Amino acid sequence: MQYVGLHTQIRKNNAKSIFLLILFPAVLFLLVWIFLYLVTEQPEQKFYYTNQNFLRYIPWISIAVLLWFTIAYFFHTGMIRKATGSVSLERMENKRIYNLVENLCIGCGMPMPKINLIEDDSLNAFASGINPSTFTVSLSRGIINRLSDEELEAVIAHELTHIRNRDVRLLIISIIFVGIFAFVTEALFRVVRFGGGGSSSGKKGSGGIILIALVIAAFGYLLSSIFRFALSKKREYLADAGSAEMTKNPLALASALEKISTDSRIEAVQRKDVAQLFIDNPREKIKNNPLSSLALIFATHPPIEKRIELLKQF
Repeated sequence: MQYVGLHTQIRKNNAKSIFLLILFPAVLFLLVWIFLYLVTEQPEQKFYYTNQNFLRYIPWISIAVLLWFTIAYFFHTGMIRKATGSVSLERMENKRIYNLVENLCIGCGMPMPKINLIEDDSLNAFASGINPSTFTVSLSRGIINRLSDEELEAVIAHELTHIRNRDVRLLIISIIFVGIFAFVTEALFRVVRFGGGGSSSGKKGSGGIILIALVIAAFGYLLSSIFRFALSKKREYLADAGSAEMTKNPLALASALEKISTDSRIEAVQRKDVAQLFIDNPREKIKNNPLSSLALIFATHPPIEKRIELLKQF
């Protein structure tokens, strides 16, 4: 694989990430319009009535989405902390970690984030937070104890890059959009399953409308999930590059990733949306088989072997 240069990689990944993020609301509004078109009963002026209904309903849909965003956006920190079982790590408990984080933050001119500990012997880490007061680097007990100073510094630099690039904010937005489609799809599926989707009289029965909505919502969930997975993979490559630039030691991160790949399973992490925040997804392993290419599309992280290969080219 040919290496294209750090700044070129950063520029390309940022452009692709912005493009993918724009697609989320575009898909949401497009699918709403398609649904209204399919259920509009005036065949001769279908486009006119669809556009009229779209303009009528879209403000209410936008308000509902904005409310959902606001709640999820500002309460995600507590949710992530609860889902991972992480607790605050004080300086006196581990001066080694604080020295590594402080040196890296001074070197790149960024404020010191909070440091949390996950009581698990596996090797993993993640960054979280949407503003300086909530920025946090969380490390497992295993990664602290089993990596050398250079390897641990490279992992911390990877997470600090996520914070510098506002990756967590970007991923939270993508997760919320996927959550909207997932919620609507599940709600409609339950309606169909428990009797709301049966046939009814009339030109356009309520059961038919619900089934149309279910298919469209499911398609939206699938499409938004693919966008989210692509976005997540781009940010991981970018954070790896940022770590190499910050530490001037890409081989240290490559070595750390090799160790992490052997034991990254954090037992407390059960939620898929939280698992994707980690440096290596603890709920996701892509096996080498004919279906691996398909599995990669729905993966939140690129193959760790590919990440190591790129790092060794610096």
